[in-house]
Formats: sequence, C-alpha cells, structure tokens
Amino acid sequence: MLYYIFKFLENQYNLPGAGLFEYITFRAGGAILVSLLISLILGNRIIRYLKKLQIGETVRDLGLEGQQEKSGTPTMGGIIIILSVVLPSLLFAQLNNVYVWIMLGATIWMGLIGFFDDYIKVFRKDKQGLKAKFKIVGQVVLGLIIALTMLKSEQVLVRMTKTTALEEGYKVIKTFPPNADGVQYVYARTYQTNIPFFKSNNVDYSKMLRAFGDNDGKYVWVIFVPLVILIVTAVSNAANLTDGLDGLATGVSAIIAGTLAILAYVSGNTIFADYLGILYLPGSAELVIFSAGLLGACIGFLWHNSYPAKVFMGDTGSLALGGIIAALAILLRKELLIPLLCGIFLIENVSVIMQVAYFKYTRKKYGEGKRIFKMAPLHHHYQKLGMHESKIVTRFWILGMMLAVLTIITLKIR
Repeated sequence: MLYYIFKFLENQYNLPGAGLFEYITFRAGGAILVSLLISLILGNRIIRYLKKLQIGETVRDLGLEGQQEKSGTPTMGGIIIILSVVLPSLLFAQLNNVYVWIMLGATIWMGLIGFFDDYIKVFRKDKQGLKAKFKIVGQVVLGLIIALTMLKSEQVLVRMTKTTALEEGYKVIKTFPPNADGVQYVYARTYQTNIPFFKSNNVDYSKMLRAFGDNDGKYVWVIFVPLVILIVTAVSNAANLTDGLDGLATGVSAIIAGTLAILAYVSGNTIFADYLGILYLPGSAELVIFSAGLLGACIGFLWHNSYPAKVFMGDTGSLALGGIIAALAILLRKELLIPLLCGIFLIENVSVIMQVAYFKYTRKKYGEGKRIFKMAPLHHHYQKLGMHESKIVTRFWILGMMLAVLTIITLKIR
C-alpha cells in the first residue's frame, strides 16, 4: 500500500525520499520494524484481553519441573503473530504480486484452523481440540491451492536462447532480444526446483515421468501436487509439536524466517540467481518483505513468549508458522532444503514417530511397551534428564542457526 502511495507522490510532486520505497531492502527493513512494534505494543493489549476472557492454558501433569506454574497462562497468542505478519505485508509489499497473496492466504487459512482448534480446547473444554481429520483437510486444501497456482502461473527467467530452452524442456512464454553483451533471456514455465549438492543445482519433476511416456510434462501434477501437500502437512504439524517450551518454536521460526528472506532475495535478483546457478523467479523478491515481517513478528512475540512466558501461541500460532514456512520454501523452489533448514522441526517430529513406533513394536513383541526417549517430543526428553528449559531452548536455537548457515552454504556446494 505504502509503495503505491509514495510512488504516486514521487511521480506527481517529486517528494524527496519517496524513491526509497522502490528498494526491496528498505521496505523489508520497514516491515521488520512495523512488525516488531505491532508485536510489542498491540501484543500487550491482546494478552490483557486474553486474560480478561480467562483464556488460559490447562497444562497436563507430565511430571516436568515447573510445568504446573504454566497453568492459566493465556493461549491463542498466535493472533499477535498473524497480525504482525499480515499488516506489514499489506503496508510494504506490492499488492499486485501473486506470491504475496498466496502467502497472505496461507497465513490466514492456517491461522483459522489453529484458532478453531484452540477455541474448542479453551471454550468447549475439549482437550482433543479440532478433530485431526479436519486439520488434515485444511492442510490438504492449502497444499492443493499452492501447487495448482504454481503449475498454472509461476514463471522463471532463464539465461538461454529460445531453442536451447525448448530443448531442455522449458515452456517458453516470451523471448527477449540479446543485451549489449550478447546474452539472451527467455521467460518460461518450468517444473524444475533447486536441489542441493548437485552441479546443475536443479531437478526437473517432469523428467521423472518420461520413463512412463509423458514427454510433455502433462501429468507432472501427479508428482508435484502430492509432494506440496505432504510438505505443508508435515511442516505445519512439526511446528505444532515443537511448540512445547517457552520461546522454542518462536525462536526457531525466526531463524528460519531470516534464512528464507535471504533465499527470496537471491531468487528474485537476476545477478545473484545467475551467479549462484539457481532459478530466477520474477516477482519473488516481494517475498523478502513477507519473510521480513515474519522475522519481526517472531522476534516481537518472543518478547512475550520467552521464559517465563506471558502468553502461549497455541495452535493458532504454531500451525500458522508451519504453514507459512512450508509455503515460502515451496514458492521459492527450495522445498528440498526443508529437511536441513527445518531440521529442528524434523528432529522433533521424528522423535515422536520413533517413540510411538518403538513402543507399539515392543508391546506387541514382548508384551510390555518400551521407550527410546524418556519422553517425546525430544525437548521433553532433555527436561526429564534435569536440564532447565531455558538452556534447552537456547541450545536448540544454536542448532537452528547452524542449520540455517548450512542451508545458505548449499547454494555453493555442488
């Protein structure tokens, strides 16, 4: 919104400084600051309102130190995160950008699913919350929308001639004349995505079906749509599992958001994309604004959510964060980096799967269920070992930073 206002002021009245809004970095900085202010100022009011409504978390006694002290802490604080992401994006992003609207839709959609889950738990006193099948349906719908939108509308700019592009399987939409250096670019639609550790740095989903006679990529959706749905579902549920200690999911999400902002910047810049050998995605630079807003929202929410937490994000926040991160990675064609970038989420999720599977296996074989960890998800295992939760959270943050650095490094390791 502000982009268009200041562009008008610059064109009509030559307002000094209005041209700053042309720069992605300036608008990203503005999005972070506004997001932080919303989280800090509006967040306090929302917390007081939640307390007034007596929307408190009922904590089950799991035998963890300091656990019962958290009973009564307001939940549904994810509303703060959602507002702190949506409002700066509307203010600083270009609103004619399909990427921005997909992300806004994903944020609100997953936030609503989490809100209904929290509402049922708090107001209807049903500890199970929203039935799992309804959550899954919501996640599947989001994944389906993202996948079909990408298949129909997303374009890339590639540095090659039209003939070469066609030979390599691109669907050429528009060609540009060679520039002064004799380099030619074409706009094309492709089913490629970035893959780490390989020389070409790209893999084409449509080529996976050529063995079955699909040389034109007509049925690429058979692979792409289920993959996107799986990623959205897995990451949103993993973020939900990670939200078990004060500041854990919030801090890890902030690290991931900062990394995605960097990936969005290089993917939306022709020079960096060409240098790194990754796909240039026209218009994806606007996702820097959204990622910056997410970063500010997480840091701002951490002000309230750090130990001892004044508010919990609830499923309203955790499901939204997972959905946002999954959608961003998919739109940037970096979905294959998710296991590395979201390694903390992955470890937490896998620890639960391992715990449940091993318990069922040993109970069936030996008549008595055994456990791998003292408790799952993994952060509770360390609590059972006597480690203070603030130390666990800090160490998980450090691991998250290491994984983020490794994710960036993969752009050059081939």
